[in-house]
Amino acid sequence: MSDEVLVSAGEGLLRVTLNRPEKRNPLSRAVLARLRGVFEAHRGDEFGLALLTGAGERSFAAGGDLRDLEQLRTPAQARELYDLGNGALQAIRDFPVPVVAALNGLALGGGAELAAACDLRIAAAHARIGFVHGTLNISPAWGGGSDLVAILGPARGLELLCSARVLSAAEAQTLGLVEAVAAEGEPFADFVERFLAPLRKQRPQVMRAFKWQAAARKLGMARGETGARDRELFAQAWCHADHWQAAANILKKEPTK
Repeated sequence: MSDEVLVSAGEGLLRVTLNRPEKRNPLSRAVLARLRGVFEAHRGDEFGLALLTGAGERSFAAGGDLRDLEQLRTPAQARELYDLGNGALQAIRDFPVPVVAALNGLALGGGAELAAACDLRIAAAHARIGFVHGTLNISPAWGGGSDLVAILGPARGLELLCSARVLSAAEAQTLGLVEAVAAEGEPFADFVERFLAPLRKQRPQVMRAFKWQAAARKLGMARGETGARDRELFAQAWCHADHWQAAANILKKEPTK
C-alpha cells in the first residue's frame, strides 16, 4: 500500500502523490486510510505547505475504486465508507498549513471531492474536474458537496452537482474552482514549482495563521468566534525570530534621520 501513496518531505514542503496511474489513481479504502494517516502523522511537523497530486498525466484521482467498493451493499457499510472517506478528507481540511491540489489530469467524483477538500487547486491545461456522482445515482460521499458549495456558493455549487458537468481546467478557473492553470505545452512539474515558489517563501508559523483565517471563513465562523485564535497566532508570529529578522532587514534599508 505504501507504493500507492508516495510521501516525501523537504525544504518546508510535504509532497503526497497518488501512485497508481495505470488505474487512474483510484481511491480505494486502503488509499483513503493511508491519506488520513499521512496528513495526521505530519500535523506537528514544521512544514509551511503541502502538495497533493497524482502520478502520470491522465488522472489526479478518478474517484472511488469500484472494484474495491462494489461489495459494500448495506446501509451500515455505506456509512462506514462515508466515515472512512470523510475522515481522510477531514485530515486534509484540518492540516495546519495550506494544502495545494495539483490536478495533473482527471479529477472525477471522489477525486473532485479530494481536490475540493484542499485549500488551493491548480491544474494542467488538459485537466478536467467533475462532481459526477449523479451519473451513479449517489450524492457526494465524503463531504465534498459542502466543500464545493463553500467555494462557489450555493447556487453554482448546486448547479454543478445537479448537472454532473465535467469542467475543463479553463472553465474551472473561470468559476473560481481552480486558482491557476498551466499554459498549453508547459511542463506541469515546472508550472507547479513556479506556482509554489512565492508560497514557499512564507514561514510555517505565518502559513498556519493564514490557513486558520481562510478555514474559519470557509466554515462560516463569525468574527467573535475566531478572534481569540487569530490573536494567539498573531502573537506567536510577531514574537518569532523570523519576524524580527525581517523587520531588521527593512530598518537597515531606511535612511537615518
